[in-house]
Amino acid sequence: MPLLSTQLLLLHLPPRACAACLPSSSCSPPLFPLRSRRSSNSSARTGLRVVSPETSDGVATDAATAAAQPGLADNTKWAEFAARVSGEWDGFGADFTAAGDPVELPENVVPGAYREWGVQVFDWQTQCPTLADPAAPCALHYRLVRLLPTVGCEADAATVHTSHRRHASSASAFAYAGSGSYVAAWPKGPVPVLEVEHCVVRPDSAEVRVRVVQTVALGKDPQLRGLKVFSEQWYGPFRNGEQLGGCAVRETAFADGEKLDVSEVLGQWERTDATAARFSGELDPETGKFAELSPDEPSKLQRDADGVVTLPKQLWSAFKEHGAGEFLCEFGWALGGGNAVTSRCVLSMDGDVKASVSNVHQTTQACSSSLISADIQRLIYRACSCVSQEITAAYESRLSDGT
Repeated sequence: MPLLSTQLLLLHLPPRACAACLPSSSCSPPLFPLRSRRSSNSSARTGLRVVSPETSDGVATDAATAAAQPGLADNTKWAEFAARVSGEWDGFGADFTAAGDPVELPENVVPGAYREWGVQVFDWQTQCPTLADPAAPCALHYRLVRLLPTVGCEADAATVHTSHRRHASSASAFAYAGSGSYVAAWPKGPVPVLEVEHCVVRPDSAEVRVRVVQTVALGKDPQLRGLKVFSEQWYGPFRNGEQLGGCAVRETAFADGEKLDVSEVLGQWERTDATAARFSGELDPETGKFAELSPDEPSKLQRDADGVVTLPKQLWSAFKEHGAGEFLCEFGWALGGGNAVTSRCVLSMDGDVKASVSNVHQTTQACSSSLISADIQRLIYRACSCVSQEITAAYESRLSDGT
């Protein structure tokens, strides 16, 4: 069975606009200082107490303390990520076909008033309470909550429709950046299906992010089955979704909105001041592997329309053959001015797992780890006994369009 090769590629705005996504002291020296939080929740988020799902409240550890304690110096990058990714992330989510068409919600969950008015409903209001332990790399879990659609003033009386929890330990690959962005591969069910989740924080607003989940049917001829898109904002420290957002949610439904113009995607892109981390060998079923970034060679990237599907919210998805035995699985977020933030993944027939992070006009660094449960480990070794990973960070800008 082919395995995932992930490449997380972040293309960002100029330094003044994106000073949030910076490396910790455990990696190479940063180019710019960390910026302060922009909202009234700044102090609450900076001093966030993070509780491991495997420990009690009595042993909670904040990110600063974790980084300072003896024996935890190597976890500074993870602690930085944990402080930024943890909290209440609320917004809207929608499903799309592999062709990029929005999928209407089931009729049995749509209020009768909408049906009477002939209004189609495509979006779920969602919550994604997330918690990461800064002292234990890859001790992270989140809960995806979908709320039943409501009409008018009923929005503040939202009801949970579904609630699903995920732990990083069940991912076959999990790579993260100090900004709070990450990419993860989640095996799904007994059949060879993989969900590739790209979580990207907007570079000029650390409390706004997009998550895109690409569902891929693996095999000799991998196929993209569909997409899930979540547009979310940070609302405060982790509370396990105890309070429903209702009318207070700042995001709005987006699934049937205007799609990104494909011309914003096409063309030649340049990556400079690149840094990378590469490692290979058999993955430890208990600890996985970590890597930090070191200087790498600059490169150029040509994007064409092959396999590209544009989406609302200035997003795109791409799925296509990438070479002998490999397929490219890409997500992108166009920021305007020839800048974008993207995540690139390669599905490989030989078991390679790769990940990279790069930024336009700013070098940011990321560490990677893979924690594999016993069941997933058996799944991996049935297909291949050797897995390798690569993480790369670089400046990137578009040199020309696709015309």
